[in-house]
Amino acid sequence: MPRQARIYSETGIYHIMLRGNEKRKIFLDDEDRKRFVYTLFEKASEEKSDIYAYCLMDNHVHLLLYEHSANIARLMKRINVSFVYYFNKKYKRVGHLFQDRYKSEIVDNEYYLLAAVRYIHNNPVKAGIASCPEQYWWSSYCDYIYKKRNEIIVDKVLNLFSENNAEAIKQFIIFSNLDCDIEFIDFMEKSLYEIRLEQERHAVEALCSILSCKGLCLEDLLKKENCKQRNEVIICLKKDFDLSARQMAFITNIGKGTVLKVYNEMVRENRPL
Repeated sequence: MPRQARIYSETGIYHIMLRGNEKRKIFLDDEDRKRFVYTLFEKASEEKSDIYAYCLMDNHVHLLLYEHSANIARLMKRINVSFVYYFNKKYKRVGHLFQDRYKSEIVDNEYYLLAAVRYIHNNPVKAGIASCPEQYWWSSYCDYIYKKRNEIIVDKVLNLFSENNAEAIKQFIIFSNLDCDIEFIDFMEKSLYEIRLEQERHAVEALCSILSCKGLCLEDLLKKENCKQRNEVIICLKKDFDLSARQMAFITNIGKGTVLKVYNEMVRENRPL
């Protein structure tokens, strides 16, 4: 049976899992774990991919990666080949170490991003080998709390909690240690997600109404001669729906930098946002 083509993430973020062949251990001691982490950082740097989170368990690995222009499949192949060569040579074995192809799922919004980071860091807790994520050494959790390594990109996640670093870390710890009962997670994350979706849906409806009144279409906002109307649209949607620059850029196709410029001009003119 041919392999199913990998679904590509529009955000460039993937949750990836590697499992040992026949669910056997892929790490037999801490030297193996150190070697895998070293290989992960080295190959990700060479392939220009960002690491948002990771967790090494005895027989599987969870990764949260962001690909810029590189190919995740190529990155995973390089990690696989390098680590398997080390492992087989060390233990004088031959053959496959990992089970089939790695598994991946797309992370297509910031709510799933937070959920994925929490899920990855809580693997040792669910397995009963740690009472909290901070007690487990072989994950990126402590990189978020203490910023131990520059290789882990923590700002993408922490900024979703607060732009103030200390407050963001505080909220991250609270979020990471919330009850992980499935029903509770579903209720909390779906409600947050639905609130944001509803906000954006109403903003899109208002955008269509504004454009109709002005005799414009969405593409017209990108034209230089319509910059005044574009700014009026941004200001109106900001006042009525308090959209972030990212949300505004998403629903209007206007560059985030342009949106931020209009926001900053409003602040300088002492106009309420």
